[in-house]
Amino acid sequence: MNQDQLKQLVGRAALDYVTPGQIIGVGTGSTVDCFIDALAASGLQVAGAVSSSERSTQRLQKAGIKVLDAAEVQGLTVYIDGADEIDGQGCMIKGGGAALTREKIVADLAERFVCIADGSKLVETLGTFPLPVEIIPMAAAQLTRRFAQLGGSAQLRAGVVTDNGGHILDVRGLSISDPLAFETEVNQWPGVVTVGVFARHKASVCLLGTAEGVKTLTF
Repeated sequence: MNQDQLKQLVGRAALDYVTPGQIIGVGTGSTVDCFIDALAASGLQVAGAVSSSERSTQRLQKAGIKVLDAAEVQGLTVYIDGADEIDGQGCMIKGGGAALTREKIVADLAERFVCIADGSKLVETLGTFPLPVEIIPMAAAQLTRRFAQLGGSAQLRAGVVTDNGGHILDVRGLSISDPLAFETEVNQWPGVVTVGVFARHKASVCLLGTAEGVKTLTF
């Protein structure tokens, strides 16, 4: 199977974590697009969805699924989203689609984070994928210098403004051996809105698409 077929496979598998009649959290990205399409085709009736991006909101609404504001819900049983990288403990790098801040907000509402990804996203140590960091624009230069002190090379993602009006730094050259400590540290830097390490809000379950089918990892 090619990568698109693996994404469709895990998108369908995630339906097993959807309880009819409940409100679900929905992430962003091409794998999540497959999940939304599978949900629409399944006939499963949910009470609504809290979306992490305008992109997903539009796709959900087109599928006839009601989209609720995060302020309208007190909690979610499940949040379903993809990852750019995931390690053996369920920690992730996210933000390739520039939705990391809203993804972290919706993940914080949920009791369980179900990550859906193809097998190429599983890594031993986070950092091969360029780390996205949403920032306040005026802090770009000083944050670039701070990442350089950690051995990282940061570059503004050209032409990208997030749904929140922020900019994205992509940081290459990092090896993140302690994701929780790294996330905690970088989130304190002035000018950082959200760092794309998801360790505090790591996955509970990862549905990994492989040539042999869906592999379920629990953390």
